[in-house]
Formats: sequence, structure tokens, C-alpha cells
Amino acid sequence: MPVNEIKLELLTPEAFAPFGDIIDAAGSPDMMINEGRCGRFHDLARLDFGDEPSRAGISIFRSEACTLPYVFNLMERHPLGSQAFIPMSADPFLVIVAPDDAGVPGIPRAFLTKPLQGVNLLRGTWHGVLTPLVDDAVFAVVDRIGGGGNLEEYRLTENYVIVE
Repeated sequence: MPVNEIKLELLTPEAFAPFGDIIDAAGSPDMMINEGRCGRFHDLARLDFGDEPSRAGISIFRSEACTLPYVFNLMERHPLGSQAFIPMSADPFLVIVAPDDAGVPGIPRAFLTKPLQGVNLLRGTWHGVLTPLVDDAVFAVVDRIGGGGNLEEYRLTENYVIVE
């Protein structure tokens, strides 16, 4: 099976905007709370749980590590709700996304987070599976809990490999 190479990109708000939001506490907080002892970085993600009867859920994911170069050919999306991945350690991880191309993933892109950055994937965004670079990586995941088919998987016809 042919392999297409993807270079890692720096995760920036501008580059990632078509796919979702960066959840990050870099820079100055939006406001100070708790008698001035706590900086609040306010409303960092466009959470969307659709029109069906549903609610926000918080889950914990623990994953094995992936290594670079990383070969993949599976993408998925959640048509009924957004999905946020918030690392519970300072370890960077890969974020693989693709634009929609007539109902299937277009050409994937790969981003490397900075330490302590998370992401919120917009509803319907094609993305790769969770791809940490350390073993026993733990993430808090905020996503839609409710009925309906909220997982679509798509096996790409070609392999892609992410390189540094």
C-alpha cells in the first residue's frame, strides 16, 4: 500500500481553527478570581452537543504510546458533538485532522501540541485516533453522551506516515 508523508505542524490557533480550538493556559489569563490567586482562562472551546437529547460527559482515557514516524490509515468523526482532549500531564501529543471532502476525509494534517495544550475537535471534524507519544498517557475527554450514531470511521485507501 503506498505511503504519503505528512510533516508535523506547530499547533497554532490560526492553523487549527478549521478543525477546532486549542485548550491552553499560555499567556495572561482573561480574569483573576479567588481573591486574585487564580487566573481564569475563560471559555476556551466551542463545545457542541447537537440537538438530540444529550449531555456533556467527562471521561478519562489512558493510552499506549505511538512513535514517530507514525503510520496510519484510519480516521473518524463525531457528527453529533464536539470532542475535547485535555492531557493530564505535560507531555505533548499528536493531533491528526482532515478537512471533509464530500463526506470522506480529505488530505490529513498533523499537529504537535506544546506541553499542557489540549484540543477541542469541532462537531463533524475528521480526526485520527488518540496519539500520545508517551506510555500510559492520561487524558480528560469532554464529549457528547446520548443516543444516535455519533461515531463514523473511515479507512483511508492509502497509508499516511507522520514525520518530524
